Amino acid sequence: MVNIFMVSNWKEWLGVWGGRLGVYAADTAVMALAYLTAFLLRFEFQEPWWGWNQVAVSFVTVWAVQCVALELFGCNRLLWRYVSAGDVPRFVGAIGVSTVALLALRVALPHQMGLRPPYSITFFNSFLVTGGLIGVRMLGRLMAEGASLARGGALNGRARRVLLVGAGSAGDLVARELRRQGARRLAVVGFLDDDPAKRHARIQGFAVLGRIDELPALARRHAVDEVIVAMARVPRDVIRRVVRLCERAHVPARIVPGYYELIDGSLTASKIRNVDVTDLLGREETSLDSRAVVELLGQKRVLVTGAGGSIGSELTRQILRTGPSSLVLVERSENALYEIEREIRKSGAETPVTALLADVGDRARMEAIFRAHAPQIVVHAAAHKHVPLMEQNPVEAVKNNVLATRALGELAVACGAERFVFISTDKAVRPVSVMGVSKRLAERALQALNARGVTRFSAVRFGNVLDSSGSVVPLFREQIRRGEAVTVTHPEMQRYFMTISEAVALVLQAAALAQGGEIFVLDMGEPVKIVELAEEMIALSGLRPHEDVPIVFTGIRPGEKLFEELDVSERSAYKTGHARIFVSKDTAAESGATAAMLAACRQLAERDGAAAAEVRAALREWAAAGVKDDGGAAAGEGCA
Repeated sequence: MVNIFMVSNWKEWLGVWGGRLGVYAADTAVMALAYLTAFLLRFEFQEPWWGWNQVAVSFVTVWAVQCVALELFGCNRLLWRYVSAGDVPRFVGAIGVSTVALLALRVALPHQMGLRPPYSITFFNSFLVTGGLIGVRMLGRLMAEGASLARGGALNGRARRVLLVGAGSAGDLVARELRRQGARRLAVVGFLDDDPAKRHARIQGFAVLGRIDELPALARRHAVDEVIVAMARVPRDVIRRVVRLCERAHVPARIVPGYYELIDGSLTASKIRNVDVTDLLGREETSLDSRAVVELLGQKRVLVTGAGGSIGSELTRQILRTGPSSLVLVERSENALYEIEREIRKSGAETPVTALLADVGDRARMEAIFRAHAPQIVVHAAAHKHVPLMEQNPVEAVKNNVLATRALGELAVACGAERFVFISTDKAVRPVSVMGVSKRLAERALQALNARGVTRFSAVRFGNVLDSSGSVVPLFREQIRRGEAVTVTHPEMQRYFMTISEAVALVLQAAALAQGGEIFVLDMGEPVKIVELAEEMIALSGLRPHEDVPIVFTGIRPGEKLFEELDVSERSAYKTGHARIFVSKDTAAESGATAAMLAACRQLAERDGAAAAEVRAALREWAAAGVKDDGGAAAGEGCA
């Protein structure tokens, strides 16, 4: 075993140093040719007066100086097949430094012609050797790519024929990567692009065949097996358009990864993925004031409740990027807490992270946590969120969503926290469900605490987040996977959708804008019909909606609305400094009304045996009064 191990190491050592010696040999040949050419051009192809022997001796000095410079600039560690225009400054810098060193030798040794070259030769040589070193590496890259293309050509009979949508920089990168990895059995047919100036142009040797709308016809003509959307920042309407055209052509659509993976050059063929529902329903990226968020959270002690949930875990990821001094994760699900902590540990985050298994409704436990960690920023994402379940368990909604939130707010004030950010919902707008009412009550409870002037309280309302746990997207995906009918409550049911990452980014942006007492409302764009969402997901699975996969309407469930209300017009909200963040005009309740409401809620919570129908009636009675109050009247009578 030892001998085998030693032989393996010996072969590996030989492979590494053999490659390095090959690079030095090639560079030496380039340097020698450049140096000789410089003399021939300078002396018009005649022997210099001090003789070729002295020229050869002086080359040793030039070679040594240039090799040291190349090593210092890391030029010899670059793999030839990956050398690009971005590496040119590295070579220019290395040869520039070596030129300065050689000029210094000329000054220091004016009469030693055999140890240093003349001024003119040094300048000639610097230009020639720079071009030669870069040129030989580019030639090596072309030869390597040609070999890959040849290997791929042998497989073209079995290769999947690919049509790329987007003839820009991302398309160029994808085509180059697919050529380089020709053995992966993907053969590029050509490009599609709506820019008329690119028509019939060639990129990486492949032609721009036509416009995107010509996809079905061109897919048939060129026997295309799949389409790849190759754009760095592709508009959602373009993705939808491509997907629908692919449906007509009966070919699958795939997409390149995110913008940042493209610009840092980490794209590989394996990262090209299927188009997902988030690509269709997510919105265009919005500009964020990251400096304000860093100022809010950077070097602060931050506590996140519900840290293992969909929103809470994304909050954790984005907060860590701002560099808090410490981060406390509070979660009552053991498995969810384990998963997010493991992810953080794996990422190698420098911020100290404490994962605490706790129920936000346990006042004594939370008080101990606040006392031990003294958070400066509290982000409260823990909540009961499922509408039908809360209709069946209204007392639990009151306990967890209202009373636990109020208790956390009081603890934040007691420990002198600077900010408290509450994750609310669009269902708190003129609520009809137990869940919506409980969230509206929580908003008011925190607004009352804000009046004390110690901690800045704010709430952020938004709609559904795509692919969150327990939402329709994973449900539909599972039903499609199992070959079952997709269940939709009503053909006219609509909801607002946003990606988790965008929602969390806007929540933190809103928190940075908070002065205290605001209820922020996020602009969710246009609502989406749930039946259309189901149809899109079925089509993305390569199946036909209503034919291969039926859609069954099951009826509206208790507590649900056909349309959620998230009005950001001037009638209902004020503008802020951010285009997608608004402040609701809902007014805060009077302190006496809030105290009465909380007292009534505590009474309900103590009556564990109370009938669910009785509790729901009490909550809806408050909701009816609360709607009037949002228009400017006094607060409602409370929960009972």
